[in-house]
Amino acid sequence: MTPRTIVFALVLLLAACSGKPAGQRGGNGAGGRPAGEAGYVELHAEKVPFTIELPGRTTAFETSEVRPQVSGIIRERLFQEGAVVKAGSLLYRIDPRLYESTLNQAKADLASTLANAEAAKARAERIGELAKSQVVSRQDLLDAQSAAAAAQAATEKARAAVSSAEINLQFTRVSAPISGRIGRSIVTTGALVSAGQASPLATIQRLDPIFVDIQQSSGSLLALRREVAGGSLERASLGVKLKMEDGSVYPHDGVLQFAESMVDPSTGTVTVRARFANPDGWLLPGMYVRAQFSPVQARSAILVPQQAISRDNSGNATALVIGKDSKAELRMVVAERTVGDKWLVSKGLADGDRVIVEGLGRIQAGQVVKPVKVGAGEAAGKE
Repeated sequence: MTPRTIVFALVLLLAACSGKPAGQRGGNGAGGRPAGEAGYVELHAEKVPFTIELPGRTTAFETSEVRPQVSGIIRERLFQEGAVVKAGSLLYRIDPRLYESTLNQAKADLASTLANAEAAKARAERIGELAKSQVVSRQDLLDAQSAAAAAQAATEKARAAVSSAEINLQFTRVSAPISGRIGRSIVTTGALVSAGQASPLATIQRLDPIFVDIQQSSGSLLALRREVAGGSLERASLGVKLKMEDGSVYPHDGVLQFAESMVDPSTGTVTVRARFANPDGWLLPGMYVRAQFSPVQARSAILVPQQAISRDNSGNATALVIGKDSKAELRMVVAERTVGDKWLVSKGLADGDRVIVEGLGRIQAGQVVKPVKVGAGEAAGKE
């Protein structure tokens, strides 16, 4: 058999095996390629909260430094260091003897001035009766009345001295100004303390609830406020979650209280304060934590699975969308940020678009595809 005969026989064999004429082979895809399956998800506009994670430090809800208001020797300490004390509970006793003596003297002075005031008042009344009969002069009456008024003023002064002495005597009993956990005692029994001294006797801190001061850059805060004013964002939840120093999540959620109205010039940050319940005392003042909260949310956002977004040679974000006649269309999109495991797309995609998330490696723009809907959870799980 000649070579030409062999070639002709092979052509006939291949034509018989194909089952279709040469002009009918191919598929429904562009360029004669068969239509491949394309897994897609349908996009829907939704409100999307923007979660922010920022560093912060815990701060006591209330702090009070216990200081003496009178001078004297500490006679007794009446609390256990580290214990929880209630407002008004007795903490220290200062030697009261000097202040008891002062009070007794003030009471004696008051009694003396009261007696003088009664005598001066009676004399002024007698002279007043005599003045009506012109037995005494007008000047004598005025002098008697002035003496009675001076005696009454001395009485009020003595009464004020008694009140002051009573207050000073009460100050010898040093009480807790607030409820909270008291720290170590700076002084011991027998120590001399004085009113207005620089160092406190002890410090009380109220730790339930407790504050967390969060540091947010002034630039990011300004950007969020501008977007809220522009209408693209709206205010969302005030809830806050905490991550502890060891990475664990604090079991109680907090709430945002306020943001400072000034920027720290040394750090360029604004302090945002949140309040947390602290019933178990896990949070202590000065602890470093990370706060997660969503102060704003997008009014109408498009979230796209991350695997649906790719980058071209110029770094521009693109996505393949199933368009009319089941053809794959290449869209240029703007993917601003990630929200969880998805991209937030602000331009290029709209509500109702069908974006391809599966089969991207074998699908090209313009190719006819076979749409296969993919569940949202399934799409998120496939990268």
